[in-house]
Order: sequence, then structure tokens, then C-alpha cells
Amino acid sequence: MSDDEMTDPVPVDLIDLADEDGNRCIVRVTGRFKSGDPMFHDILRADVFASASFVDARLDVFLSPHDLDAWQQELSALALGRDASIGGDRGLTLGFHLHEDGWLSITVDDPDRLITMIGARPEENWISDHHERLEQVRRTWPVEVVETAPGVYEWSADCGR
Repeated sequence: MSDDEMTDPVPVDLIDLADEDGNRCIVRVTGRFKSGDPMFHDILRADVFASASFVDARLDVFLSPHDLDAWQQELSALALGRDASIGGDRGLTLGFHLHEDGWLSITVDDPDRLITMIGARPEENWISDHHERLEQVRRTWPVEVVETAPGVYEWSADCGR
């Protein structure tokens, strides 16, 4: 086992939506895409698990700091009745639409492998729970690289390198 493997953080569920009927969507952040490479260091790898009576899938998604910022903004806007999404620039997109009756439609769109929609009725406080999940991801894998010029990446002063 390498030193990197011994110090890797435990995966964190950025998204975990489920209901009593067994419908579920999880986005589990598992680590950095290319830890130590300044150009890709802050891109996070995640597994997407989508399951319902008609589907049971595991897909991959890569999330940049911009994706996490956008997710925070859209998650807040969803509380106001708008749609939200995460991913998409590089493949898989998850879309969320909150209905007036409390149901949540989750669209899983991976153009190369799967397009499906799952319905779930999450717990009442799920949006605030997911803001906390996002902060846990950010604490676990903080941004450690800055782009000082187009295509030029350096370690930030805060990362301790």
C-alpha cells in the first residue's frame, strides 16, 4: 500500500436522496482525479449510483471547484422552486426538479451510457442537509491550486505545499 492510499480521506456523499420505495440517487466523492498534478489536482472523482425498480446503475462523474460552486447556487435556488443540476461539462449530468407536492424528479443523463429519470420524495430538510454535505466535501478536499494565467497552475499559499 502506498503512502497516498494510507492517507486518502474516506469517501463523502455529496448527494444522497432516497425514499421509502427504494428509489435512490447518490453522488459519492471518492478522491482527487490526479492528486499532485496542479492542472487536475482540484478535480474530484465521484461515483453516481442511481437505483429504482427499473434501473440499478453506477456511473462516473468528475467535479471541478466551479461545479461545486454552481451546485451550491442551484441548490439554494431549488428551494425557491427552480431546477438544479450538477455536472454536464464533461459528460454525465444530474438534473433535479422539485414538484409542488414534494416529489423530486432526478434526471440521470450520461449521453454515452444511460438516460433515465427517478422520482423520489426526500425528507423535508434535504436541501439544508445537502448544503452540509457540500461543505463536508470542501473540507475534505479543499481547493489547493490557483490558475495564475490561462493554463498556468500553481499551488495556493494556503495548501501547505
